[in-house]
Formats: sequence, structure tokens, C-alpha cells
Amino acid sequence: MKSYQKLTTAVLQPAACRVEEEGAAQMSAGHRKLAPWCVGSGLLVAAMLLSATTVWVLRQVSGGWPGPTLPPKCLLVPESHRFDCYPERHVVVTRELCESRGCCFIESLPPAGGKRGVPWCFYPPDFPSYTLDSLNQTALGMVGLLVRREKAYYPRDIEMLRLDVEFETDTRLHIKLTDAANPRYEVPLEVPRAMKRAENPIYTLDFSRDPFGVLLRRRATGTVLLNTTVAPLIFADQFLQIATSLPSRFLYGLGEHRGTLLHNLDWSTLTLWARDVSPTESFNLYGAHPFYLLMEEGGDAHGVFLLNSNAMEVVLQPAPGLTWRTIGGVLDFYIFLGPDPNMVIQQYQQVIGFPAMPPLWALGFHLCRWGYGSSNETWQTVRAMRNYQIPQDAQWNDIDYMDGYRDFTFNPQKFASLPSLVEDLHKHGQYYVIILDPGISSTNPHGSYWPFDEGLKRGLFLNTTQGQPLIGQVWPGFTAFADFSNPDTHQWWLENLQHFHAHVPFDGLWIDMNEPSNFMDGSEDGCPPGELDSPPYTPAVLGDSLSAKTVCASAKQKASVHYNLHNLYGLMEAKATASALIQIQGKRPFVISRSTFPSQGRYSGHWLGDNRSQWKDMYYSIPGLLSFSLFGIPLVGADICGFSGSTSEELCTRWMQLGAFYPFARNHNTQNEKAQDPTVFSPAARTAMKNALLTRYSLLPFLYTLFHRAHLQGDTVARPLFFEFPWDMATLGLDRQFLWGRSLLVTPVLEPGVESVTGYVPRGVWYDFYTGSSVNSSGEMLKMSAPLEHLNLHVREGAILPTQKPGTTSEATRGNPLRLIVALSSSATAWGDLFWDDGESLDTFERGNYSYLVFNVTQNIFTSTVLHASTEATEVTIGTLSIFGVREPPSKVLLNGQEKPFSYLDNQVLTVSDLGLSLSQGFSLQWL
Repeated sequence: MKSYQKLTTAVLQPAACRVEEEGAAQMSAGHRKLAPWCVGSGLLVAAMLLSATTVWVLRQVSGGWPGPTLPPKCLLVPESHRFDCYPERHVVVTRELCESRGCCFIESLPPAGGKRGVPWCFYPPDFPSYTLDSLNQTALGMVGLLVRREKAYYPRDIEMLRLDVEFETDTRLHIKLTDAANPRYEVPLEVPRAMKRAENPIYTLDFSRDPFGVLLRRRATGTVLLNTTVAPLIFADQFLQIATSLPSRFLYGLGEHRGTLLHNLDWSTLTLWARDVSPTESFNLYGAHPFYLLMEEGGDAHGVFLLNSNAMEVVLQPAPGLTWRTIGGVLDFYIFLGPDPNMVIQQYQQVIGFPAMPPLWALGFHLCRWGYGSSNETWQTVRAMRNYQIPQDAQWNDIDYMDGYRDFTFNPQKFASLPSLVEDLHKHGQYYVIILDPGISSTNPHGSYWPFDEGLKRGLFLNTTQGQPLIGQVWPGFTAFADFSNPDTHQWWLENLQHFHAHVPFDGLWIDMNEPSNFMDGSEDGCPPGELDSPPYTPAVLGDSLSAKTVCASAKQKASVHYNLHNLYGLMEAKATASALIQIQGKRPFVISRSTFPSQGRYSGHWLGDNRSQWKDMYYSIPGLLSFSLFGIPLVGADICGFSGSTSEELCTRWMQLGAFYPFARNHNTQNEKAQDPTVFSPAARTAMKNALLTRYSLLPFLYTLFHRAHLQGDTVARPLFFEFPWDMATLGLDRQFLWGRSLLVTPVLEPGVESVTGYVPRGVWYDFYTGSSVNSSGEMLKMSAPLEHLNLHVREGAILPTQKPGTTSEATRGNPLRLIVALSSSATAWGDLFWDDGESLDTFERGNYSYLVFNVTQNIFTSTVLHASTEATEVTIGTLSIFGVREPPSKVLLNGQEKPFSYLDNQVLTVSDLGLSLSQGFSLQWL
């Protein structure tokens, strides 16, 4: 058996770290073979020698180990490179248990706080793995056969694996491992099929034969992106594991979790299994996103996506290294080579699908609470918002609108005036959104509740292993769960929504509890014995069981068992819901979902769940929304001012300022807590909140254009700073600030009792959004004044932002004149664009029903060029041009050659007003 690490002295010689030439031409992409585990040799060898020396010293001091002598091969593995051989939780791992698996056992000090640290039981360098038996070229790449000659320690070990490699594009590689003999469950996600092999890939791929391993390098730098020889590949029926070294510690993604944007690699485990629980650090939360982005030294980036929907955990360790561990399906990897982080995310979305274009009103301010109590009380809140002229596009209701918490009903007493409320919203250019849960009440007298009766008749619910509807418990009491993997369920869902829409013409849908959530574990009868509900290995899920607060993993669905489909439940419901809304309204659907999976952005947005009214929750919302930007779900936000608990005026004011810059902005509150909509606070706080929302509404043309770019090519909307400054190491851990697009920097206050905020300002010239005053940064932390009424916003040099005089709804704002804000670069140039359509019709870009303008400044001339025009653009005018950074006072300004009055301020801001230009006409403006 070849070893994972050649630990002879030869490792110290550079020659041993060459990629060896391999005579057998079928062995690799480049007819080469990796000399196993030499990668990163210098540091690794040093660490090994230090570790071995430490062990030797300890043995001398202590007079030797108590108990058996450890094999040298175990002592030579540095702590940071110990890959866990006994990951089972709630087991005291003894030497006997460990060695029964053929692994090394060395006790080490446990970390503080009860966290997991260095594994005591870890793989030795020569642990048996698969051997690459054959490798042949195909039209798109290669196909190989892997053979395991010694069984691993999980049941139903698969002896022969098929390896498929496709060089899909120059920046995308597809590697898939599956059972060579028998079909296995695969995620039913539509992915693009490559038609020809990439001609000039920016990566090189090599293999180790024995043990099998993948070595992926970036061609330009030689950086090793993946090296899977660091630990054995295990592929049993219900335990699949593959590990890799990482080229740096700058790792992001792997959702849904609460934590910092940049992951901690010190022995952390991230579990992916959709679960209803208030966001808490280290818990598996509502969605599953097996995708990571990694920043390499020097500013390059790559991403890795494991297309697998089973319960999974990803283990991070300080080597740096990463282990994927899943309990079903196949190992289906896509690797995206960037080389910059924006491109990685675009390439990821080329596989999972680009997000849908939201309706314009979705980008307005939304207001909700659980516990309005009645439609009249809801209406009073809407009227109070109008009375204070605070912007609001949508009013929502939580489950209290329903009759007995049953879907597709409304309370005939407390919400009798609901249809009138919705009619009034529509008259005022506003919209109405309701909550829906997937649990359908199952205890009503036969014939009294059509959704259940009809679903039962058509066989549309999740079933037990006995073939009966699985009954759990949610808000209405006992419930059955709709099976959205069945196309017939989509039709039934549509019919239910049509019936309800005829009474209450809602505009959007909020789909909650769709992990799916269950107040029982499994069902009213528990779960049956068997390896679906009690698998040989259970990942580190909250509750220690796959059925904790959800349905049984053994539940039968049309497409497969719930064991395989659980993490897809929210995605499948979102797909059915978006489709139903399109059929009912004939317009762009608005759906917000709690549970999510890759490709969700095609059908819905997401809110970050049941947060609390605490300062730390406000902070955690920023890494949350930035992570979902990476996942291709740009329409994302947190409950502004917090859902549970009681907010304070100061917290809610600061949160409304931050929340005005969530791509999806909704203030939401739980029942039995004091109200937290802007109207209930003091005049000063109310004014600060109103001004933050007016600023958001003024930026709607810019925000809408960002969403167009997300829909068209996968650009992020809310963006981490390191996306724009990947070579600036200081940006890699920043998650208390963020950008809109590439050019608007948001620096919120995230702590109480302060009048200033310290934020990082990347190198270059930045302009105060409100005044146009400039700050020239060398890339430094700057202290900014931040009284309670002020949110710091800065515009990046070289940008042109389309803004608009704000109204109290997006519809009212749409008709107002535009103001273009030009932020000149140090070389006096700038660029920007604007996408404009009717704000609601389907596929406007695809059908050509839109306007697209490009703005440019060079040599003191501003030009607006209409690249595509539609009738909507003729209804809008450009009123004002504000140019920041004009160093010399102009003597005159010419609009299309005609002189125009202007103003010029000492802070180098030139303003030209009353332009009255139609958006559909190009123009030029020059200052001399």
C-alpha cells in the first residue's frame, strides 16, 4: 500500500516534490502522476519534524508513554493535519475503538468551551483507500475506474467507483464519483451540459494512482487548489467522505449558519440539514448550501460546489484542510476558477441558474408583524405610515389572518375587512403579502376543508413507510405535508391559491416553516426502525436525529425518500409557488422563503429567519446577507429591529438605517411585544427612520439596475468589500460594512451609545453620498461622525449612480425626475448604467421591452447613451446632474452645445438642475 505522505528524508529534497512523469499514458490529463502528498512540502515537513521532536521530548520527560508504544507513522502527522477517523458524536473514543478502525490514537488537550479540537483518532498515512485502476480519455474529459481492495468501516462499502471528469469550460471543471455498478440517488437539479471540451483551461488536473487522489492547480500561479490525497476517500452506501488541503485560510460560504462571513478553520464543523430554529451560532439552520468560495494568496479566488442534497457536514481544520462528509447520493463536484471572486459567483450561477428579476415593488419597504390581531389594526398601521409620509410598498400579515391557522382561509371575525384592506392598498399603489405554511390541517370534518380533502384524494402528501399520510403537528394542530416533488401537487397548490386569490387578491407569498418544520419529532407515531431514520452515521445535526423537529427521513415522496429530499423541500415549494403566482397574475412573482437550496434564487428571495431584537443580531445580519449573495439569492434581508424580544428606540433606529440597505427590506415583529414600526417612536427617531427609507427610495433606480445585472449574469447586489479589493488583505475579514454593487459603501452603526463609527475605507477617493465631499484613503480605518440620525454612505470614485426624487411608494417614485450622481475618479473619468422597464412584466429583457442607458465621463464631458429604448423611458425625465470632484470652478456649462446655469460649491461639487431631458434621449453635457 502506497502511503499518503512519503515521510522518508527524500521529502526534504526538492526533486521529491516534482510531479513525476508516468509512462502509462492513460493515467492523467498531462500523463503525469503526483508524488503523493508532497504538496506544500516545506511547511509540512517542518511541522512534522517539530511535532515528532515535541513527541520525543515529551517521551523523555515523562519516561515514555503509558500504554502501548505509538507507531512512528502516527507521531509524524502534525496536529493540524489529523483528519478525524472517528467523527461519531456522543461516543467516548477509546484507543480500542480507534484502533479497531485501523487508525492512530493520540490524546491531546481539549479546547476550552466544550468545542471539538484536534481529533484523538485520526487516519495514519497508509490507511487503505481506493486505487485508480484505469483512466481513459473521452470527448469532454476522462472516465476512470476506482477500486477499493480493503473494506472501510461503514456498512455497504462500494468496491468500485466510476470517475467522470469533464473540462466543461476554461474556468469550470466537473468531477463526479459514483457507484460503478448500481444507480444512486442524484439531486434532480437542471444543470448545463457541456457540448465540447474546454480548449484553454486555466487549471491543470493530475491524479495520484494509489492512493487515488485529485490534484488541481491554477495554471497561472501553480497554486494547488485541491489535493485529496490528504485523507482516504470513503464511499459507502450511507457514508461518503472526501477531504482536501486548502491553499489558504480565507474560506466563505457553506450555509446556512450564523457566524462571521470569514469562517474559522480551527476545528469547526458546519452541518447542512434544514432545520427550524432561531439563528444560533454552530446550529444547522433553515437552508443548505454546499458551496464555498476561497481567496488564494495574491487575490485570486476559486469556488467548489458539491451537488448533493443529503444530510452533510463540512469539517474545517487549521492545516488548512476541509472534509466533506455526507450520508447519501454521490460526490458530484463543480470547481470554479474565477479568477476573481465576482467571476467565481457568476460561474457558480451559470450552473445553478441566475436569480429571477424581482418586481420593482419588491425593493420597496415591507412592514409586517405577528399579532396585529385584526385586519382593522393592520389597516391602522398602514394609515399611520401614510399619515407620516413614511415610504411603504407592501403590508404583510402573519398566521393570525388565518381561520384556525389553516392555509387558504382568513378569520371571518377579526379579518372580515381584509378584502377591503387589500383593495385600499392597491388604490394607493401598495401591495399585500400573506404567509403560507406547507403543513395542511388534517382534522377537519370531511368535506369542510377542500385543501386537505382534495390533497388526500389525489395522493399529494408525504406518506409513511406504510403508505398512509404522515401526520405531524404545526400551527393548526395535526397536519399532513404537501409533497412538492410531485408535479400534481403543483397543480393542487395553484388551485388552492386561485380560490383564495378570488377572495383576497394578494400580490406576493411568504412561504415559512418549509424545512419542513414539525412540532413533533418525525410524526404522531414517531419514526419506524431502519437505516433511513437511524443511519449508520448521523451528522452533527441539532437534536442528534434526522427527524428532530421535522418529518421522518423514511417518509415517502414522489421523487424519492425524504432522506434524500429533505434539504430540497423549500426549493420545491418555492418553485411551485412562483409558478402559481405567474399563472394567477401574469406578472413577475414575489416569493420569500425560509428554507433554501442552490438555484433558489430562480424562484424566491430569503429572509434570515427568526432573529432577536439584540445588537449582535443586527451585526450577524450582514454576514448573513453577504453569504446569500454568494449563494445566488440576492433578494435577502433580516427582520429589521428584530423578530423576537423587545427592541429599543436606539436599536430600531440604527437597524432601520442598516435595513434600508438590505436588498430585501422588511421590519417584522413577533406577537405580545410592543410595536416597532416607524410610526410608534419619538419624532426624532421616526424622522431618522423615514430619512433612511427616503434615501433607499432615491436609490431604487441604482438598486433595480443591480438586480438586472444579477439576473442577467450573476453579479452580486450586496457585496463584500473583498470582492472589489481582492488584493487588499485588510478586506478579507470585513463583515461590518458592505457595498451595493461596486460603488456604494455602507458603514452602519452596530453598537449602542455611540456618536461615531470606525470603518475601513479602501484605497482611493470616496465621496460622501449626501454632500459630495471627498476623502482620499490609502486603505485605512477611518472614524466617521455618526449621530443617531445619520448613516454613513460613500460613493466610490469613477462611479455614476442613477437616483430619483423619492416618493412614498416605488410607484410614486417611478414618475419623479432622475438625479445622476457622478463621482469623478482621480483621472476625472466615471461610468454608470441604468436599466429601466415597467417594473412588473415577465421577461422584459428577454422580450426587448426595456431601456438601457450607459453614462460616461471623460475630458469634462458627460454623455448619456441610449443603447436600447422602450416606451416607459419616455415618461421619465433626467432633472439634475451632480458631479463630485470637479477640481476647478467651471466658467460655463454646455448642454448639447447650449449654455446652462449651474452651481459650484467649495467642496468641488458641480450641480446642473432643471435639465428636463427625456430618459429616452441621449445627451452630452460639458463643463469648461
